[in-house]
Amino acid sequence: MVYCDASRVGLGCVLMQNGKVIAYASRQLKVHEKNYPTHDLELAAVVFALKLWRHYLYGVHVDIFTDHKSLQYVLTQKELNLRQRRWLELLKAYDLSILYHPGKANVVADSLSSVKIKDNLSYEEVPVQILDRQVRRLRTKDVASVKVLWRNQFVEEATWEAEEDMKKRYPHLFESGRNAD
Repeated sequence: MVYCDASRVGLGCVLMQNGKVIAYASRQLKVHEKNYPTHDLELAAVVFALKLWRHYLYGVHVDIFTDHKSLQYVLTQKELNLRQRRWLELLKAYDLSILYHPGKANVVADSLSSVKIKDNLSYEEVPVQILDRQVRRLRTKDVASVKVLWRNQFVEEATWEAEEDMKKRYPHLFESGRNAD
């Protein structure tokens, strides 16, 4: 089975067998793809998976799960644009079923869309707390650094940052009782 999803910045898919992940893949949208309507992006994710894993999927029955209900009917639509017709020809070469897997039930594919990525392909990191502080001597100057715990989407990581910069940008982290000192 293959789980597919698309967002306004990328395509993602997961190949699974007997409940275990075999492979996963994602890619950013190409410039021209950013203009595609949502149902075309969802179909593009399916095509991406079929092309990428053709050696696993060709000649066997494949269940493709998507969170976009209209894809179930793409194989029977009468009016298609050229791009959709080309993709439909590719789909017809496979023994597949496109199945709707709504909302929270489609956890694998839904994780791609839940990541909030801005148009410039960046995401927001939020500093959570100061974990540690150290002062290092660099030639003739003492430089204070703080170890900051950051949260970005589902991940937490800690990095060393210049204390002066962090105090300017995130003064609330240095209020009494909020740091590790």
